[in-house]
Amino acid sequence: MGRLFERLAQGVAGWAGRPPAFVLALLTIIVWVVTGPLFNWSDTWQLVINTGTTIVTFLMVFLIQNAQNRDASAIQAKLDEIIRALKGGRNEFIGIEHLSEHELMQIRETLERECVGDEPGRHRDIERLLGRR
Repeated sequence: MGRLFERLAQGVAGWAGRPPAFVLALLTIIVWVVTGPLFNWSDTWQLVINTGTTIVTFLMVFLIQNAQNRDASAIQAKLDEIIRALKGGRNEFIGIEHLSEHELMQIRETLERECVGDEPGRHRDIERLLGRR
């Protein structure tokens, strides 16, 4: 069941991000708007589009989340391999994605201090790049 869902999610997510999917959605909206006068702009006419878009949105949330989880796992595995392969890389960083948000913030702050020190103008180059100086 899991493999079937993954294949379906991959296929739908891949297709949904392409121009034909957008064109299909746009045509659906155009047909709905054009049929408005035929149905006298009724509540049922409005309910059709509201229900349809709600169902599609609800289902797409799960498919998109599956694709993002897969992508994040693949990127994490690649980063872990880079850390492992680099001479002098700190292997203790492998798997830190499982730490709490607070622990990750502490690690990030520590790394920032290690890299740039506590000097007041530590982001001088970034400020220059952003055009703030």
